[in-house]
Amino acid sequence: MNVSEAEACVAARLPKLGVNKRRELVRLVYEIAKREHCPAEEVLPEQKNLNFESAKKQLLARRYPVNFKTAAKNRFYLPKLELDPAQRADLTPRAFYPKTVYVERSVQNTELADWVRAAFPKAEFLETDGKTQVGSPNFSRRLETLLVHREKYDFLKPCPCSCSAACCGYNLINLGFGCRFECEYCFLQQYQNLHAVLLPANLDEFLAKIDGASFRKGPFDRPRIGSGEFTDSLVFDDLTRYSQKIVPFFRQRPHLLFEFKTKSVNVAGLLQAGGCENVVVSWSVNSSKITDGAEHFTPGLSARLAAACETARAGYRLGFHFDPVVIYDGWQTDYARTVQEMADTLPKEKVAWISVGTLRFSRELKKAIENRFPENEILDGEFLLDFDGKMRYGDEQRLEVYRFLVPLLRRCFPQAVVYLCMEDPKIVQAF
Repeated sequence: MNVSEAEACVAARLPKLGVNKRRELVRLVYEIAKREHCPAEEVLPEQKNLNFESAKKQLLARRYPVNFKTAAKNRFYLPKLELDPAQRADLTPRAFYPKTVYVERSVQNTELADWVRAAFPKAEFLETDGKTQVGSPNFSRRLETLLVHREKYDFLKPCPCSCSAACCGYNLINLGFGCRFECEYCFLQQYQNLHAVLLPANLDEFLAKIDGASFRKGPFDRPRIGSGEFTDSLVFDDLTRYSQKIVPFFRQRPHLLFEFKTKSVNVAGLLQAGGCENVVVSWSVNSSKITDGAEHFTPGLSARLAAACETARAGYRLGFHFDPVVIYDGWQTDYARTVQEMADTLPKEKVAWISVGTLRFSRELKKAIENRFPENEILDGEFLLDFDGKMRYGDEQRLEVYRFLVPLLRRCFPQAVVYLCMEDPKIVQAF
């Protein structure tokens, strides 16, 4: 299905429509035809007395069969459909090897700069004053550029939880920007404006901000600090060796919790650093359909669980994040299978927490996803504008997910804290 087919169909059926009305119908025809794998003519066939109102009503009912009758009509988001083939993601498997490495003048003599030079001897190395714009205008080419820099601002801050959502009290240190994985739902493809991988060389300055800082605690017995907001916590750890300093630092501060959040199996640095009860290594997990089909270049579930068991044996505790849960035909069976594999594999007493959150995204991210992954299936669900301005499944659909997964996880992992992530407070209160 392509945009021109949807445009031609709408123009043939209703040739006198204005720009805005045509835009809405083209969007609906396209999304239905894509999801149902049928031609546009079947979505909007020729009909007597067809007008904009009747066409839109029947298309909305077909596109949103679960929510059409109950959702306010202003929650259906129907932006202009603009697909640019040049933005399509490159899913060719490849190792991370940047073509150009920029090193800020102030960190030229740091350990990280030396490690990067040794790791990428064929790259072009350039010095920068920290003000030069680096990277590509195309997000898909971000891995071609690496910037080793001195972070000056985002040392330690509260998690930027979605506006009006229930807060879990998370605290962040920003140890990097950019990722080599290609997850179709990743917010960085819309959020990141510097299309490169950024790695700070001044980890000691980050850690110096910890002592004396005030933290939110949330539903846990200690304040929880973590990396992994703007990058995967461990995907570059063999290069940065951050874990070699972070683990011993928090080992001496048992009143705090630190979380490495990852999809990778890059745990050698953690094993070398030795275990630590108040350091939690957490993995994002999903159904096999999503892991295999939408989380490109990531290890599969079994590999992630094997790495989790290895870190648990070394003395770390574990965390898991069912986020984002994606609704599709058969999702209950698939997610139950994931939970069962976890229960059969993991040392349950080592699991500290498990979060659950359904797929959500900004309006801008919707456009980025459909441009970079035009064959995606994750956008085929019924997403509505919600309480925080993001696109979410309807309340009843989200409640169905939580009523299914939360009790199941609590039964399988009775010692773990199971909580909802970035949800409407009224939904959180029900669990």
